[in-house]
Amino acid sequence: MRVADVHVHIYPEKIAAKAAQSIGEFYNISMSENDGSVSRLEQRLEGSDIERCVVHSVAVRPHTVTSINDFIARTCESHPQYVGFMTLHQDTPNMAEEIDRACAMGLKGIKLHPDTQAVDMDDERLMVAYEIAERKGLPLIIHCGDYRYDYSHPRRLKHILHEFPNLVVNAAHFGGWSVYDYALEFLEDERCFLDMSSSMRYLGPRRTRELVEAYGYDRMLFGSDFPMWTPEDELNRFRALGFTTLALEKMCWHNAERFLGMSFD
Repeated sequence: MRVADVHVHIYPEKIAAKAAQSIGEFYNISMSENDGSVSRLEQRLEGSDIERCVVHSVAVRPHTVTSINDFIARTCESHPQYVGFMTLHQDTPNMAEEIDRACAMGLKGIKLHPDTQAVDMDDERLMVAYEIAERKGLPLIIHCGDYRYDYSHPRRLKHILHEFPNLVVNAAHFGGWSVYDYALEFLEDERCFLDMSSSMRYLGPRRTRELVEAYGYDRMLFGSDFPMWTPEDELNRFRALGFTTLALEKMCWHNAERFLGMSFD
């Protein structure tokens, strides 16, 4: 079975360990297995069924946006199996120009993490980015949900989806990490994709299946959230849930093509 992992964070070699440590501290988990470097990702993918990865990073300060986007673009040039997404920050100067620049370098979408960026996902500064993304046909991966914060509450994504009805969105972590029931309440009938990254081990097999079936096989995407978790381990965990081959082919491959608006063949 062919697999695309739509939720992969990567960092330059010299800062990868520090970046992974910061993520671990933010979520209070051990990051001893993976450091977020491209070399470590390649080790983890070797021998697995994962053929494509959507790779990205997050700018927690506006002045790092351009360097992060440069890194993602360079990495994708040397790794054609990767699809790169740009980062933006709510205080990015000349946001429209940076989006154009990132697109010119071959980046295919936008990744945002409202909690680590400390901004409401429907803040007016980001609504500008959504308007541009909708107009240019750029898909958006956005972190959703955290019981500790309100920045990424699913109700905010519902607002965005209604403001921009043609924006293509992956509401990460079943649309609401750690607030999965709120996500189902606000997003069950909305027009967005959702990935299951960083969720299965918290939800357990039964609730994971229930949520997948509630949202529908046509909306779900496979994502590992590397370096938080190892891609093949997460894939094996997902396969063990007992979905049919047809459902897995949708969720692990064809839906990613639809989300990205491209064919991998």
